Amino acid sequence: MEGMYPLGVIAASILAFLLLLGIHGRWGKGRKATGKRDSGAVAAGFGGADVIVVGAGVTGSALACALGKDGRRVHVIERDLAEPDTIVGEVLQPGGCLNLLELGLEDCVDEIDAQRVLGYVLTKNGRSAKLSIPLEKYHVDVAARSFHHGRFIQRLREKAASLSSVQLKQGTVTSLIKEDGIVKGVVYKTKSGKESKAFAPLTVVCDGCFSNLRHTLCSSKVDVPSYFVGLLLKDFQLPFPNHVHFILEDPSIVLFYSISSTETRCLVVVPGQKVPSIANGEMENYLKTIVAPQVPTELRDAFVAAIDKGNIRTMPCKSMPADAHLTPGVLLMGDAFNMRHPLTGGGMTVGLSDVIVLRDLLRPLHDLHDAAALCKYLESFYILRKPVASTMNMLADAFYKLFSASPDEARKEIGQAYFDCLSLGVRGLRGSARLISAAAGIVLPLMKAEGVRQTFFPATFPAYYRAPPAQLKQ
Repeated sequence: MEGMYPLGVIAASILAFLLLLGIHGRWGKGRKATGKRDSGAVAAGFGGADVIVVGAGVTGSALACALGKDGRRVHVIERDLAEPDTIVGEVLQPGGCLNLLELGLEDCVDEIDAQRVLGYVLTKNGRSAKLSIPLEKYHVDVAARSFHHGRFIQRLREKAASLSSVQLKQGTVTSLIKEDGIVKGVVYKTKSGKESKAFAPLTVVCDGCFSNLRHTLCSSKVDVPSYFVGLLLKDFQLPFPNHVHFILEDPSIVLFYSISSTETRCLVVVPGQKVPSIANGEMENYLKTIVAPQVPTELRDAFVAAIDKGNIRTMPCKSMPADAHLTPGVLLMGDAFNMRHPLTGGGMTVGLSDVIVLRDLLRPLHDLHDAAALCKYLESFYILRKPVASTMNMLADAFYKLFSASPDEARKEIGQAYFDCLSLGVRGLRGSARLISAAAGIVLPLMKAEGVRQTFFPATFPAYYRAPPAQLKQ
């Protein structure tokens, strides 16, 4: 009936709610910590280290800081300690800023020319919807931040290195050291090429989506639904300052956001597992003839100018399910463990949330040497992280599937209804059954992959209530 919300619009409204929830990033963090660990505890043997952290990205560096502050002796091994230069990981959602605050790392977004993000502008078919992030109830500034990813990483590494209990070393981990099925440490090559070994009762692998250790610790399934093509615009003012701009067009979604006071990042989402060649000019032609005509006029000249300047970069958008194989002595975290489509920028928020969950689980433990007991106890990590991680995963993958190129007309109409809900201009739609079927075809497989029970009813799992083993607390 006219004037009523058909089922397709209701489905779109639910997805809109998920978007706003994901942007705001306010979820429960699971159980509270039971108190700090005794900072005088010593890891007998294992070279004096309690924990080895493989990788010093966002997750690894923040974990080293969190455990180091709790008195753990942490050995961090990173393949390259130079400032990273990448086109992703440049927007930290408000939920991630809240996580930084809880970890005492909120000043890591200072002194790097980070820009406050106050909202999002979605543009589709010439119409725009402006969404503001509701921050009024907070007594601290937890607005989202956009920045040079490498600068943020270096600030986190500096924080970790400033702790006397944390040792950062440059090296490439090549394998895990296993004895009787228990991981005892890692083998790595130093910058000079010398092979070395490091030992600890617990190894945490968080060396990113290109990890060479992931396949032994987790499901090897990796999906690459699209690629990011990155451009850099200099001295350009966005139409809505301090807002991330999403251009939702077919076949490519385009993002614009500031990463410093003088630089704006542009990311073009190119669907498929192969992108046009940069070397022979195919990419430049694709961007100018296919993408540029769909970019709003106020952004188009700067977009084309950035193409002409060159320095076009690409990166695969990987999606990897969280399906860990429980292995005594080792834990998998960060993008090495679980990724969602990076379109909504939730990876760092999930990683920092996971750090808080693991820190709180380890706090009551004095001794980590009983690998079997520790492995069983840390099974709860995978349950406690689910509400945050799964919500972000479903949000990101659903948002991408909703607005990416598709021959499915029902999906296109769902995308339009979604946009109408966000812009508060909802119109009547026909074929509600077909639309709700299309919406279910997007959301239900994602919910199944994440695990309905783990995501929405984590307290029904015995591991959720698992107390620290007595022998690990002594």
